[in-house]
Amino acid sequence: MTYSTLSLPEYQALVEQAPILIWRANTAALCDYFNSRWLEFRGRTVEQEYGNGWAEGVHPDDLDRCIKIFIDNFNKRNVFEMEYRLKRHDGVYRWIFDRGVPFNNDNSEFAGYIGSCVDVTERVEAQDALRLKLENDIKVLKGILPICSYCKKIRNDKESWQQLEAYITEHSEAFFSHGICPSCYEKQMGLLKNPKNP
Repeated sequence: MTYSTLSLPEYQALVEQAPILIWRANTAALCDYFNSRWLEFRGRTVEQEYGNGWAEGVHPDDLDRCIKIFIDNFNKRNVFEMEYRLKRHDGVYRWIFDRGVPFNNDNSEFAGYIGSCVDVTERVEAQDALRLKLENDIKVLKGILPICSYCKKIRNDKESWQQLEAYITEHSEAFFSHGICPSCYEKQMGLLKNPKNP
């Protein structure tokens, strides 16, 4: 099998046109390169994003955590991954999955970090929707349920009495199958063997 190597122009085109956002930070933890995809996404120039300028686009609620993860891992020379919201050129915040890795120069000396980012907004929103649904499902079954001490029916929101199974099935995704527990089995067998006189 023959492997071809990329020429410098081909490599540059690959990095610039890759369908991901790419950044690079120098040994002072200041970003000194962003590919075309990043700049198109942000709608800003290299000069605006340079150094810590890129952080102006991070959502205020994510900024401290984002910077802490970046600096802590940078100081330890660790690979890191994080998610944060980054403002797109149209002013909309999008969830970004960012992975940074340390790299060395030709002399095997630490030269900074290279990072790649992917827009994961759809996945994050789907996870949030699922979490909210689960929370709402749990809320429905939380709290005090008015239940009859004798027949075990539940009083529903319409102030009418409903069988326990019907109520829970209506308010959750639970389904019921019926059986008999060991103690009830013994009791019922005892009644069959020794029926009481009316």
